[in-house]
Amino acid sequence: MTTQTPRPDSTRSAAIIGAGQTGVTAALGLLDAGFDVTVYSDRDQRALRDDVPATGTALIFGEAQDAEKALGLSSYTDTAPLHSGLTVRIAGPDRSELIEFDGAFDDYTGVAVDTRLKADDRLTALQEGGGRFVVDTVTPEKLDTIAAAHDLTLVATGRGGLSDLFPIDADRTVYDAPQRKLLTVTVTGLGFDGDVFAHRSPAGGARSGFSILADQGEGWWGPYLHKDAGPTWAFLGWARPGSDWEKRFAAADSAESAHRVVVDLYRDYLDWDLPEVLATRPIAEDRHSWLKGAVRPVFRAGLGHTAGGHAVAALGDTAVAYDPIAGQGAQSGLIQAQRLVAAAAAHQGPFDDAWITAQHNDFLAARAEAAAHVTRLFLSDPELGDVANQLFAAAAVEPRFASALVGLLHRPQPFAGIETTDAAAEFITAATGEDAAKLVERFQPAGRFSRSAYRASAATA
Repeated sequence: MTTQTPRPDSTRSAAIIGAGQTGVTAALGLLDAGFDVTVYSDRDQRALRDDVPATGTALIFGEAQDAEKALGLSSYTDTAPLHSGLTVRIAGPDRSELIEFDGAFDDYTGVAVDTRLKADDRLTALQEGGGRFVVDTVTPEKLDTIAAAHDLTLVATGRGGLSDLFPIDADRTVYDAPQRKLLTVTVTGLGFDGDVFAHRSPAGGARSGFSILADQGEGWWGPYLHKDAGPTWAFLGWARPGSDWEKRFAAADSAESAHRVVVDLYRDYLDWDLPEVLATRPIAEDRHSWLKGAVRPVFRAGLGHTAGGHAVAALGDTAVAYDPIAGQGAQSGLIQAQRLVAAAAAHQGPFDDAWITAQHNDFLAARAEAAAHVTRLFLSDPELGDVANQLFAAAAVEPRFASALVGLLHRPQPFAGIETTDAAAEFITAATGEDAAKLVERFQPAGRFSRSAYRASAATA
């Protein structure tokens, strides 16, 4: 099935394989830049919206929102509930409650929007603007024909699909397996005012919340815009290999059972947030409002070739796959799309091996490598253990540094190259103006986290 016809003023053509958020964002940008654009997907538009789960929470911050604005696209900040900061709780393997802090986002907000909603809206805009949408399964053989017929071909099929066309970058790929098992579910029943998660921050429901349990994994709650239910909340959990959480996540087989797993998780392990969790309800009308799985963080070459030797470029998760713990996947994909569109619009020559490689290397240096390094920090990578202890302790002592630390989710570049405690100390001092050693000396374990009193009378098992 094909919809729409090419723009009559187009002089160059582009094909995008994959109709997810990143692929359709790039397609719209190229269309606006004067390209004749065709998007290929193995599902029709209705199925893309209603028959698949959202690919994570897709939380984005200032730099990614700026990338969307540069392409003339909405970030949904006028309709979605916004994130003004992140609160963090860290407990040890013996359940000792060690670190708590509230980091405010400085001069930017976060917004998490259902990727199915974004992709659907942008796919509609693409077709209304003269772009084409082709429903067809693109095999390697078909890709060869498509690439031969277009000036520029972008592959945005995610971590599966055609990703094998792009060799793994062994020098940048740190892990040989997923570091966590994942579970996510979107829920209703909880508002966003100051009474929600008030024990975590005076900002209440404007904050997202992150809890780390050293021997089990991590749990995150944040405001979300669901494609049908509107303003909602999303849970995203990460289970360490071999943990009780991993066994619990594996048992989820529906939105309702995923929600029960999460409620039991907070009852048994993270009771400081339990009243809010008990108030939530699964979204019955969306049987795809949950997802479980695992992601191996992988860097791939940005350049691939079809059987006929035609150059194709990797985009989004096809190029770099992140564990979602630091929220870098959706952000990096949008930023990469905007950078590629800007470079393609300004380029007058062929989109050959050299051009594709140069754009990929620029993206790695500008964003992807730093984003992957921040992801390793929040994954509690043992090689960054001493650095993490120092940074999180400083955040617990000094609110300015708490904001700088959570700010790495928005702009990860300041963490690039920080692999030693000396480098971490320099980062702390630069952010606070205080001597890092003296600041960290003031750290005292939390002892006991504040507990939620939200609707306490209704918070029963």
